[in-house]
Amino acid sequence: MRWKRALDWLTPLLLLILAYPAAAQPAGSPVASHGALSVKDGQIVDEHGEPFVMRGMSLFWSQWAPQYYTGETIDWLAKDWKVDVVRAAIAAEGNDGARQHFDREFAKASRVIDAAVANGLYVIVDWHAHHAFPDEAETFLTAIARKYGHLPNLIYETWNEPLREGVEWSRDVKPYHLQVIGAIRAIDPDNLVIAGSPSWSQDVDLAAADPLPFTNTAYTLHYYAGTHKQGLRDKADVALGKGLALLVTEFGTVDATGDGPLDYAESERWWDWAERNCIGWMAWSIGDRDESSASLKPGTPVGNWSESDLTDSGKLLRQKLRGAAERKAACHGPSASIR
Repeated sequence: MRWKRALDWLTPLLLLILAYPAAAQPAGSPVASHGALSVKDGQIVDEHGEPFVMRGMSLFWSQWAPQYYTGETIDWLAKDWKVDVVRAAIAAEGNDGARQHFDREFAKASRVIDAAVANGLYVIVDWHAHHAFPDEAETFLTAIARKYGHLPNLIYETWNEPLREGVEWSRDVKPYHLQVIGAIRAIDPDNLVIAGSPSWSQDVDLAAADPLPFTNTAYTLHYYAGTHKQGLRDKADVALGKGLALLVTEFGTVDATGDGPLDYAESERWWDWAERNCIGWMAWSIGDRDESSASLKPGTPVGNWSESDLTDSGKLLRQKLRGAAERKAACHGPSASIR
């Protein structure tokens, strides 16, 4: 009878494992080469313990650019843009996002994850919010963890951009992460989690003074080159000096409105800083909104983009990504040069 009780207990678990088997990663792909990611000594490292700099693209808000939450888009980013990682910005703000339409937005996230896995890419599921919705974030991200937490591809971003006014790290943002990351860790104890900080994820120095207690947790840094310059890099350097692992999960080549002219000089300064410090990045955004931060011109299809489909920002980002892939850019520790 004991074996029967054990079988009754194991059967649901076995069915879950069979339903979502660990996918074989395509040979030579980022995940096949680097495996499960973790945080060690203030650095994101791969399964070999080597610093890993992932570079890629963020999709636009999921409720406003749903057409790009498809396998065709992710396939093209993997094949033509040579990305290591894609970011699904699952909308939580407003009246038409994941808080009101769980199944619809969960399906979008799943399509992106499935396509990323098929291409051997890392994939960030980002709870894309400015205000705190801890219970809804927990519900959504733990559902993702149950379905995909066994895969090394998966990365969680638990709060995209907490606001500046009236928001403090230790009083407001840290307790939010304690709840949401704690719930994720009860299901998925290993995969990388990225935490936001106040001031649109720029107060990483404050987070470094009172860090989260979880392993394999890094902190996002967001910037827009036309607006955020050396002062923000100085704040980030403070955080790095205190041992915080950073990942730029969103940045723009323009100003903080998402529009305006490209700031080529400041964009290069930011890329140089990221490369020196072995920090990965994802650019905003894969979308066709009529603004200069969008990589695609209005009406661009979901894949097979020609040069004429790309904005100036899109052309620059594609060039940067392909260049890094072609020279097999690697990093060998903080402040090391990318070769």
